[in-house]
Amino acid sequence: MDSFVYKNGKLFAEGVDVETIANEVGTPVYIYSKATFLDHLKKIQTAYAEIDTTICYAIKACGNITILKHLAEAGSGFDIVSGGELFRAQQAGAAGADMSKIVYAGVGKTDKEILEALDTGIGYFNIESEPELENLIALCKKHGHTTKAALRVNPDIKYDSHKHITTGVKETKFGVDIERAQKVFAKYDNNGVVEMSAIHVHLGSGGKTIEPYVNYVKKVLPLVEALRSRGHTIDALDLGGGYGADYQSDTVPSAADYAAGIVPLLRAAKLKLILEPGKSIIANAGIMLTRTVFKKIGGEKTFVIVDAGMNDLIRPCLYEAFHFIWPAAVDEKFVPEKRVKDLTMPGTEVVDIVGPICEGTDYFAKDRAMPTVRRGDLVAVFTAGAYGYTMASNYNARPMCPEVLVDGNKFEVIRRRQTYEDMIALEK
Repeated sequence: MDSFVYKNGKLFAEGVDVETIANEVGTPVYIYSKATFLDHLKKIQTAYAEIDTTICYAIKACGNITILKHLAEAGSGFDIVSGGELFRAQQAGAAGADMSKIVYAGVGKTDKEILEALDTGIGYFNIESEPELENLIALCKKHGHTTKAALRVNPDIKYDSHKHITTGVKETKFGVDIERAQKVFAKYDNNGVVEMSAIHVHLGSGGKTIEPYVNYVKKVLPLVEALRSRGHTIDALDLGGGYGADYQSDTVPSAADYAAGIVPLLRAAKLKLILEPGKSIIANAGIMLTRTVFKKIGGEKTFVIVDAGMNDLIRPCLYEAFHFIWPAAVDEKFVPEKRVKDLTMPGTEVVDIVGPICEGTDYFAKDRAMPTVRRGDLVAVFTAGAYGYTMASNYNARPMCPEVLVDGNKFEVIRRRQTYEDMIALEK
């Protein structure tokens, strides 16, 4: 479900006209639909209900504390990659966040971060290398802690994704080669403080078919069998995240599709499941709303210049990522039935949609057909909930924009717009 729909030519977030939000809060602004992200979480929970599954929402996708609280209340755990994300998860604790449902990934965890996580009693550390495991064991022994760990292995499976978000091949900084995994367990399993009871795999982000995910489960299961035959207790498989979101309509499998391929394999192997979904929960639950500042002609091109920049949403220039972009108010004939790259209609014009940043890479779309907009018109950038605000910056000394949460017919500001004073507060 995606609760951003046009009614009588106007874009609504659930029951709220987004123009109302823009008029009250200003632009650019991120707008999230509570109903949408809770619906996506529920679909994942339902899809994997047949087996023992822990769903750990990836905070890096969108870490606003209010959103985390709602997800925790709905039964989600959290996937974290830093001490700051651990702190965010703790703030969601007021809503019942369970620290034992937290998994900690990342290749460069510092001693301080590890000790903070040990003190809170998180569920698992995802171990990315032998030196990291040695350090975790040493810190546990020194400070009197015990914990659980999942060894991240590289299944060396390639799939269709951008090179910057592919992580499941050998030539990355993540995990250990699958061929080395048995040696790691043989050397470190009986250490007395870190219980190595799970295998972790992650292909990367942006998956559009279930086959690579099914294939990497099939590739890892023989490793689980071999480890068990040597006396190692492996009771869980962490399949990471990366499950696709519909940046274009109907282009990715549903949670039920993934589960249909994965659940039978894990049930037969008597393995618990850990999932770390991020964008598949939050991407379609957010838009970035921006306002047209100018239109200009440059050579053969028409540029729509908006008040949001690459500092607000960097995915198009960093990953060459597609986001559907459409005016927030259109004639009924321009209401889109689907959100795809090549949506052309009579009366549209081909434009580049760009921001105000002093960089040639500051763009949101190139050569994109869109209904004509004029100065002051609102434009919505869809599927911006994941890796939108969370990757934003103050580049060009631009204040960070606000975040708004819509719940039915009401909305609230869940992060206020940053001021100039806020930007320099730590420099004084």
